[in-house]
Amino acid sequence: MPVKHDQGLREHLLYLLKGGGAHAGFDAAIEGLPVAMQGKRPAGAEHSPWEILEHMRLAQWDILEFCRDAQHVSPDWPAGYWPKTPSPPNKTAWSKSVKAFRADLEAMCQLVGRESTDLYRKIPHGDGQTMLREALLIADHNAYHLGELVLVRRLLGAWK
Repeated sequence: MPVKHDQGLREHLLYLLKGGGAHAGFDAAIEGLPVAMQGKRPAGAEHSPWEILEHMRLAQWDILEFCRDAQHVSPDWPAGYWPKTPSPPNKTAWSKSVKAFRADLEAMCQLVGRESTDLYRKIPHGDGQTMLREALLIADHNAYHLGELVLVRRLLGAWK
């Protein structure tokens, strides 16, 4: 049974998930990136903007599916969480990844915002995880890689 007085916590979680706080949000981090730079790895950087975006999408999707589907099987680590190439494989891959990332983030926000979601109850098919932990994991993982994306864009000379 959900805790009745956790509305404040839900609001804080939603704020974090949507990119609130002292860092760039998702839209700011991807906005205005020239297509020609989506697959570029700057000197000294391990990943291109495409690799970071796709990694964020894959990891967030995996966490979301774990939360809502007891039959979900996570990809192999690490290969299943990173794209195979530094550049998008076709002209539509970037926009498809952005759209899927946004849709999965919204789905997670809906789960967190739903009063019937018990943030503290252990997920039955997990090994101790709770919805609270998984929401924080997504927020933390996204914030980390958004910072990485901003740094890569700076190194490419593509950040405002």
